[in-house]
Amino acid sequence: MSGHSKWSKVKHIKAKEDAKRGKIFSKLIREIMVAARDAGGDPNFNPRLRTIINAAKAANMPNDNIDRAIKKGTGELGGISFEEVTYEGYGPGGVAIMIDVLTDNKKRTVAEIRHVMSRNNGNLGETGCVAWNFEKKGLILVNAVDASEDLMLDAALEAGAEDVRSESDTHEIVTAPNEVIDVKEKLEKKGIPVASAEITMLPKNTVRVDGKTAESALRLMDALEEQDDVQHVYSNFDIPEEVMAKIGG
Repeated sequence: MSGHSKWSKVKHIKAKEDAKRGKIFSKLIREIMVAARDAGGDPNFNPRLRTIINAAKAANMPNDNIDRAIKKGTGELGGISFEEVTYEGYGPGGVAIMIDVLTDNKKRTVAEIRHVMSRNNGNLGETGCVAWNFEKKGLILVNAVDASEDLMLDAALEAGAEDVRSESDTHEIVTAPNEVIDVKEKLEKKGIPVASAEITMLPKNTVRVDGKTAESALRLMDALEEQDDVQHVYSNFDIPEEVMAKIGG
């Protein structure tokens, strides 16, 4: 939607600040450990692990850190056992929120998340209250200046993408979750720079928020992502780009 931006684009801008704060490393290490634990330490046979390693390298994580995290996940090295949990709820303006966590103490984590939600005009809901509005997909972002809309559409579909959504500043390429890195690499071989590639939860329907409500929604997202156990936060808001500019510096 021209003039507005979805949470996927907000996350891409915020990721630069998150990387500066160093918090991204600890989150990625946890995710690598769990991916390796669940489906093995070989990224060639573990699409989730391959995607996370790609994100870790994009964040300039040293290879030694990645290798140690894989070995902790497979049991070759000792490590904390994390449990994956998803919480659901609502934020300012009634926007839907999904929160993925990796925790070694569910009681502590849910108490912390409930506290953050209540302090920021949000509330936790029952399991399934908003999950129906999200689909797990691969999402690739390409800056509009790096490829025309026609070039992007042809290249992405040829590479195996499911959909391409072009806006004024970015192209969003949607893929099956297990194919996001394959599509990314094919685009790069065609000379198209990729700004980001991840497995995410895309909303089927969005909610437009602006003014103070949009700012409150962003503050809630920030507060949730500051929690150590929170890996990812997804929402279905759509906000004015002037509000986006505030968090982008």
